This record gives sequence, structure tokens and C-alpha cells, in this order.
Amino acid sequence: MNVIQKPFGSMKDEEVNEFTLMNDNGIELTCINYGCAITKIITSDQDGSKENIVLGYDSLEEYVNGSSFFGSVVGRVAGRIGNAEFELNGKNYTVAKNENGNHLHGGVKGFDKVIWNAAILESEELAQVQFTYLSPDGEEGYPGNLEMKVTYTLNNNNEFTILYEGISDEKTILNVSNHSYFNLSGDLKRDIQDHKLILKSDRFLDLQEDLLPTGKFVDVDNTTFDFREGRNIRAGVESNDVQNRLAGGGYDHPFVLNDNHNQEIILEDPESGRTLTIETDEVGVIVYTASQLPEEGEVYGVPSRKYLGICLETQGLPDAVHHAEFPSWVLEKDTRFSSVTKYQFGVKEK
Repeated sequence: MNVIQKPFGSMKDEEVNEFTLMNDNGIELTCINYGCAITKIITSDQDGSKENIVLGYDSLEEYVNGSSFFGSVVGRVAGRIGNAEFELNGKNYTVAKNENGNHLHGGVKGFDKVIWNAAILESEELAQVQFTYLSPDGEEGYPGNLEMKVTYTLNNNNEFTILYEGISDEKTILNVSNHSYFNLSGDLKRDIQDHKLILKSDRFLDLQEDLLPTGKFVDVDNTTFDFREGRNIRAGVESNDVQNRLAGGGYDHPFVLNDNHNQEIILEDPESGRTLTIETDEVGVIVYTASQLPEEGEVYGVPSRKYLGICLETQGLPDAVHHAEFPSWVLEKDTRFSSVTKYQFGVKEK
């Protein structure tokens, strides 16, 4: 097991570094301490060809100017907060409005737009990088000085784990996730419409036009949202269901997970044979099929376009501050937040 560090760029005289975690099976995961962004994940297909399976950029400038959250940790609150406001302890808070009057993924300067401290933790069994960041009281409108720690770990079982930890000196709200766009075809050879998703979920959240939840839980039976036995992403892209249409043709929906740490999310690319299995302790996952990805510029030399990747964002349910029936985002003063998501990379034999 090994971690290699090298410079990636600098901003305001502060250096940003790149870290590549490598296991003994040839899997490589590269990340930077700007936004904890995962920039590349190299895995083998069924023929042994090693290729990248996530979307990212070649330069720091592109991450600074980008608006798609490629590979980043998003927070303090991942997802949307309606009207960019919430009430806590009888006090009203206003956070940054950065999407149609609502708050998205932590605001203008969320966790994805800051430089984190980084430390390599190496052993024979694990390759690890630990990121830390102090989000000051009032940052983007949130209360409390929040100490965040995010640990990336790769092992020889081809498992990559993200551990999120946080503690605040005031009562606050917290809901974090990683915003990696996966494409198991390898080096973005194809889009993800023919990827197969298997999801242990009986219910998803009904969305309104601004993609905020109405509060209604919808049964997946007899819909294009039923992934329990597996379904190609193309089904939602081509669907005339109003929920698929308002997501831009595809999915941008929260699913309530039936199970945790039990292969609850599986993504497969039949052509390359690559598989990705995700397990988490979070209540839900946002399935986003990149239907709003800008159709301009390039991603690693490939024209940027809709459906070039799929995000599987494990997290709490969106806009929970306005829905008492959703699990709460509230983090009590001096109480430690902890959440873990594990990604296992595999391949199906021919």
C-alpha cells in the first residue's frame, strides 16, 4: 500500500497537493486537498485494461471555476435548502442563495471551494489521506465553529471508504456527501445510459419543479424508479414520467434505502464488466444522471455533455429542515457527527 504526494497547483500563495492512493491490486485513487476532490480512480475492466472511472479536471483552475462539484465533498449541507433559510432553536438563519433562490451544496463557498489540511496515513494494510477543515461560525450563514475531518482509505480488498466526522461548538445542521460522477466504461468512452443500477429502495421522494421535495414519498412499484431488480439508466432518460422530465430527462432524485451496509447500491457496466458496490449508514442516496451537466468544454479530453456520469450521493434527505417527517440534520453542540460510505470496485468475468 502506498500514497504518493505531489503539487497540483496553488491559489493565493497556498499550495494545493495531489495524493494518489495505491493498493497491491493496481487500483489507484487520486484526490486533491481542494474540496477533497477525487480526480481519478483507475480500475481494470474484464480484459485487464486499466482506465479512469470518474469525471474530473486536469487543472486546479478548472476546479476553482467549475460548477459541477466533480468528485468533491459537499457541505455543510449537501442537497438543497428551500428559500435558503431555516429555523434552529427559535432563531432564523439565512444561508447563501446559489440556485434559483435556494441553497445548494453548502453555498457559494462550500466545502468544495476551500483548501483542506491534509495528512498521509500509511501502513502495510491501508493507504489513507486525512483531510481537516475548520468551518468558522457564520460561514455561508451556518451557526457554530465546525471542525470537520474526512478520511479517505483504500485497502487491498479493493474497497475505498470515506469517513466523515464533525463537531461544532454550537447547535447547527450538517449533511455531507461526496459528489463523484462515475462512468464505468473507462476513460469516458461511452455515456452512462446503458449502465445498470440495482438499488435496495422501495420509495423515492416526489420533487417539484425546482427539484425540492414536496414531502411525498412515492412507491417505486410500476415506475421507472424501481431499481430493485436492476434497470438501465436509459429507461429514465427516455421516460415520459413527469418526475423524469423535470429532472431534465433522467434522475435527480432522493431514494430511501431499505438496508444499510448490505450491498444496497450496485452499478454495473455490462460492456466493460466493471462493477461498483456502495454501502453506507446514511438514510438515502441521491441518484443524479448528470442531466444538467454543461454541454460545453471538455472533461479529460471528452466533450462535456448530459449523461457523461452518474452521481450516487449517500446522504440525509434534502430540505430536511422544512420536513419534520424526514430524519433530522441537526447536530447538537459538542456532539460528534460520524458517517461512513464504502465503495467496492469489482469486475464481472466474461
